[in-house]
Amino acid sequence: MDLFEPCVVGKVNLKNRIIRSATHDGLADEDGGPSEKLISKYSFLAKNDVGCIIAGYAIVSEEGASSYPRCLNYFNDSSADKYRKLTQAVHSFGTPIIAQLAHCGRQTSSKVIGMQKIAPSAKRHLFYPDKAARMSVDDVIRVEDAFVAAIVKAKEYGFDGAQIHLAHGYLLHDFISANGNKRKDAYGGDVHGRCRIVKEIMIKAREKVGDFPIWVKISATDKRRKGMRLNYAVEVCKLLRQYGVDAIEVSCGSVQDGMNTMRSKRMPMEAVFKYREPVASMPKFLNKFCLACAKLVNPLIPQPKPLQMFNFESAKAIGQAVDTDLILVGGVAKREDMIRAIEGGMSAVSMCRPFICEPNFARKLKEGKTDASQCVMCNYCGLVIEKGETKCLLGRIK
Repeated sequence: MDLFEPCVVGKVNLKNRIIRSATHDGLADEDGGPSEKLISKYSFLAKNDVGCIIAGYAIVSEEGASSYPRCLNYFNDSSADKYRKLTQAVHSFGTPIIAQLAHCGRQTSSKVIGMQKIAPSAKRHLFYPDKAARMSVDDVIRVEDAFVAAIVKAKEYGFDGAQIHLAHGYLLHDFISANGNKRKDAYGGDVHGRCRIVKEIMIKAREKVGDFPIWVKISATDKRRKGMRLNYAVEVCKLLRQYGVDAIEVSCGSVQDGMNTMRSKRMPMEAVFKYREPVASMPKFLNKFCLACAKLVNPLIPQPKPLQMFNFESAKAIGQAVDTDLILVGGVAKREDMIRAIEGGMSAVSMCRPFICEPNFARKLKEGKTDASQCVMCNYCGLVIEKGETKCLLGRIK
């Protein structure tokens, strides 16, 4: 089986079966458009044989803004030419690029975004404790329309498709999950009600963009109480297929789960205390003392397992029940695992950390110079984003 054969995934023509999964790069310009540095970064990935790039998540409306610095957005029309420059640059290497669209919901800070954050239900978040306001039906419709407008812009800007972010604790993840959605109206109550917002986004989007490819990213499981469980995720994916979703990227977890989505052998305590609030803003003496204590107990903190291919079983179960193109993400870093995933029914595999560590990883695989990423899964890259540009703190990989 050749990983580097051209293929079609979710109606998009890919150069090969290796996708760079959406990664917040922290490289947007002040207006939320891609900076020259981000365009150069994506061009390098495309030049070095990535089969497809899913751009870092972009926010669809101001009220859904991220607390991470320099996050992409689609609500500022002044960035249109920058997005067109991005897609043209990536296309010059024959590589498709997908726009990932998100609304942070309660997974942000009202203080940082400058307005009251909103969510399906008025509920606090473990790491963003200011309480979100419960969305009215008018709020729901406004968010639907914001997603639709962003999908329209993605098509106009030259993207090859759009991916709706239903994972990792963001607004739409909260809607489809009983953990975040306690509503008793038409947008809650059961799987059909919880998924209604996605159904209506798809209906409205199809009226405007026709058969433009629309993918989703879903957390098939998470560790939240009454959160996503595999049997329920299968039912959600059946509905997504009925709604006209073209491909599903299968992930897991939420920010509230800690290092469930991005797994490592140990919690990266130094990075936690340097980059994650509120501990990052502690007085230096207190930060240093608490970090020393955290290091002592760190070996006793159980970390999610397995570390590799940890969404493969979930994706296979979805594939057995739903006739759709599936993309596997999560702990995919070895050639043999990529082949096993494709032979196990996946249309493609996607990776985040290996490409942070080695932007030319796909080319090295293609040329037979390596069979595995040099990423050590320390997860510093997953925490540095809270303060600045996403990067590998090893900083030595060539």
